[in-house]
Amino acid sequence: MRFTLIALLTLPLCASADKPVFNDFMGLCVHTVQFKPELYEPVTRLVRDYHSVNWDLGEDTQASIDFPFSKNRVQWENLYGGWVKKGYEIDAALMFNNLPAEGWKNMPADAERYAEAFARYFGPSSRNLVTSAEIGNEPGHYSDEDYQQLFRAFATGLRHGDPKLKILTGNLRVGDSDKYAKKIDLLRGMSDLYDVLKVHTYAQVEGWPTWRRSYPEDPDIDFLSTVQEVIDWRNENASGKEVWVTEFGWDATTAPQEKTGTFKDWVGSTDTEQARYLVRAFLVFSAMDIQRAYIYFFNDSDKASVHAAAGLTRNFKPKPSFYAVSHLRATLGDYRFTRIREEESGELYVYEFQSSKNLKQYIWVAWSPTGTDREATVTLQTGSGKITRIERMPLSEDTVESVKWTTPRTGVTELRVTESPAYIFIEAP
Repeated sequence: MRFTLIALLTLPLCASADKPVFNDFMGLCVHTVQFKPELYEPVTRLVRDYHSVNWDLGEDTQASIDFPFSKNRVQWENLYGGWVKKGYEIDAALMFNNLPAEGWKNMPADAERYAEAFARYFGPSSRNLVTSAEIGNEPGHYSDEDYQQLFRAFATGLRHGDPKLKILTGNLRVGDSDKYAKKIDLLRGMSDLYDVLKVHTYAQVEGWPTWRRSYPEDPDIDFLSTVQEVIDWRNENASGKEVWVTEFGWDATTAPQEKTGTFKDWVGSTDTEQARYLVRAFLVFSAMDIQRAYIYFFNDSDKASVHAAAGLTRNFKPKPSFYAVSHLRATLGDYRFTRIREEESGELYVYEFQSSKNLKQYIWVAWSPTGTDREATVTLQTGSGKITRIERMPLSEDTVESVKWTTPRTGVTELRVTESPAYIFIEAP
């Protein structure tokens, strides 16, 4: 299959200043004592930790707060401090999963007390262990009324504890609240209490019993539209607030299908699909008006069920996705999105990124936005730009594959694109 792209290289004078470089965009969801910071250094410098409020308070919401220790004796300053020394920036997802609304002795007072103590101890103005904190992960087990009350108290405490600490909402959606997300309209009138609207999104085609997922650009699912709806709401109701995607991912396992039980019909992705889709999701997210995106998850134990095979590592051994995401960061870490060169569903995506260190250096990323192993020969009009090399997204630690190209005439480049993105390195005159 052949596809011709008319895309003259009319380079901008500078990159869009409000777009983050990939080093400040790519994040990873992790979990406290299980995380191995040395292993994941190639992947990201941004980590999101699931931090249980119950660990710090125990069964009594009016108990003493003994930072740096949790009630189960985790030493937070050593734990988080070790990550920070390795160069990580930490977002703490403060979770209430094991603390129902009726479990608080005095929800407004107790929540504000805990939040203020957390911010004062961990925040940028003191030990700088945590730069942002979330008010709940997926607080669907709280009623809308209870979550509003908790949110106001928690946000007030975090603000008082450290005004420099960024405050994130719980998982939000436009529309009614559900099991996993709160309706975004609950935040009307409280824009002074938060800095970031957060959203979780998965490329799910159907729910139970298969939980089958598709590729990120699939126009028939709500993977991207769920995020765009939050962005649109922000633009209308909370101008200036950031939007972060704090969970997205694909499960890939080598384990056999379960023969009985809840997950006997579950459908996962292949290792190759997981690698491709994670990288392509970062690319399409980079073109949207969001500031960060975090992969779910860092490691798994290779189980054939939903969310149980989502790691970049399998039993702490890198999957193909680990190498693909690490390569993405190594390649685009100092680059930021500048423009869409081509975006035709089912045919071809080409995005342009510009170096933040040398404004004459560009990388175009080209791929087939499909989920069928499609390949196509494409023709790009690169104008006066000079291509120095082209390489394909890797699936292993072996040498990155070089992609051959031809120049049938001046300013025109021809190459083969696949579902694994090709990185085209261009120098402007």
